[in-house]
Amino acid sequence: MALLTVGEENGADIQIYYEDHGDGRPVVLIHGYPLDLHSWERQEPVLLDAGYRVIAYDRRGFGSSSKPSTGFDYDTFAADLHALMEHLDLQDAVLVGFSMGTGEVTRYLGRYGSGRVAKAVLMGAIPPFMVRTDDNPLGLDPSQFTSTKAAIRADRFVFLDEFFQNFNNVDKLAPDRITDAAIRGGFTTASLASPLATYACVDTWATDFRSDLDAIDVPTLVLHGTEDRILPIAVTADRLPGLIKDCRLVRIEHGPHNIPWTFHEEVNKALMEFLAE
Repeated sequence: MALLTVGEENGADIQIYYEDHGDGRPVVLIHGYPLDLHSWERQEPVLLDAGYRVIAYDRRGFGSSSKPSTGFDYDTFAADLHALMEHLDLQDAVLVGFSMGTGEVTRYLGRYGSGRVAKAVLMGAIPPFMVRTDDNPLGLDPSQFTSTKAAIRADRFVFLDEFFQNFNNVDKLAPDRITDAAIRGGFTTASLASPLATYACVDTWATDFRSDLDAIDVPTLVLHGTEDRILPIAVTADRLPGLIKDCRLVRIEHGPHNIPWTFHEEVNKALMEFLAE
């Protein structure tokens, strides 16, 4: 196992698990909540076949990474990504984030800059700012985050079962674009994540990324499903072309949140065209 130590809790190392395959320009894949790096299985082979080096890792609390009780905020998540970029000495890299992973991409570029990064891709984006405030009227009511945390505390497995229904728009897309087996696979992965991380990460969805977006100075591709029930497009992706200097938005028609799986052909086509430019 490839493990990178990024911190310590009570004398034990906090380690990030990563996989590094292939040669060529590095593409770093950052997974969504509540999955792990293997959720990229419909993108990684395509990237490797095209000659890219593919690096994917598990966010702390998920997959094979350590499951501490601390560090569930985007400053720490971005620091973990920064440590991996430095450890592997990546240059001219492409950062590709999905869902919560788009927050890592955005905060990393806002805090550490683009010295090692050539392009960015945000799929199912969480920026710019999910919470409704006086200066952010398109955001969601804060009570939605509170109710999500309450549901996780009440019965995490029931929450996950319901979450994946909306994650994939199962009522509309099964079985043609999402099978029962794939849903079970996602549920199993999520059920093995840290319960603490599953709960604590909900607070990160309220992160304000607007200042980070203003600092992004690399070409950025945004891919988002028009029927995303987790991160509605009107609150998120539709706003990004006005906040990122060089931004291209591709709307995946009828796409749910989990477009890397359910609409992988459309996603992969747009991704590969962007990388080839």
